[in-house]
Amino acid sequence: MESIIDFLITNEILIYLLLFTILLGFEVISKVPSILHTPLMSGANAISGIVILGAVILIRNTSPDNYIVLVLASIALFVGSINVFGGFLVTNRMLSMFNKKNKK
Repeated sequence: MESIIDFLITNEILIYLLLFTILLGFEVISKVPSILHTPLMSGANAISGIVILGAVILIRNTSPDNYIVLVLASIALFVGSINVFGGFLVTNRMLSMFNKKNKK
């Protein structure tokens, strides 16, 4: 329990920054019209790719006994992967709507 409290105290500014970016992202996305959500998802794939890269670097450079950082980086890796692969599937489906259909 003391290690969790020490982690929270040493990373207080980063935790506040994380909460602020979550609220800011929610506000920005909620104001976007429905028609623009799919193109924005393609841009979010690039951001999620950076999250995946950062999580891999963090997992690689963290000591094996630092469980908090390893768990948080693993969660970031998992959620970022879901966002990237889901975004590519939705983008592919959107682009297939513009293909001409072959008549037989």
